[in-house]
Amino acid sequence: MEEKVPSFFRFEDLRVYTKAADYGKWIIRALHDVDTESKKCLCRSIVNSAMDISLNIVEGSTRSKSQFDHYLKIAKSAIRECVTYTTVANGLGMLSDEDCAQSREYLMELTRMIGALIISLQRGSRKPREYNPGMPLMQDDVEPEGDFDSDFGDIEG
Repeated sequence: MEEKVPSFFRFEDLRVYTKAADYGKWIIRALHDVDTESKKCLCRSIVNSAMDISLNIVEGSTRSKSQFDHYLKIAKSAIRECVTYTTVANGLGMLSDEDCAQSREYLMELTRMIGALIISLQRGSRKPREYNPGMPLMQDDVEPEGDFDSDFGDIEG
């Protein structure tokens, strides 16, 4: 079995970061044909909030556990902004019902992943179990992806 080589930028090894970046790309593509200036303003707000999810994960991953927890909570706030913006965009015809549902799926999964990571940080877990999207979301049963050292600088493969 091939050993995975960690990325130079350690946050790139976090599945939650990858999922957040994927959502950012997806929402940009979903909103590609916005035509009026007022809708473009809403589009920029949605994209900014979507990008804030991954940017806060990145920023927090280089900090202490308590600071990482703080940045993850900011990322969850950006998720709630995206829910609101996409609901409005759907109501204005900028996003189809299917795209709105897909956005919600992305955002719910990101909420679960970030919530699990927060729980792990609050527990002080050094080697959390792998996050399983099918796992019940009870506080005692959920932990995030990846293995972290005490300062979150290194991720084991």
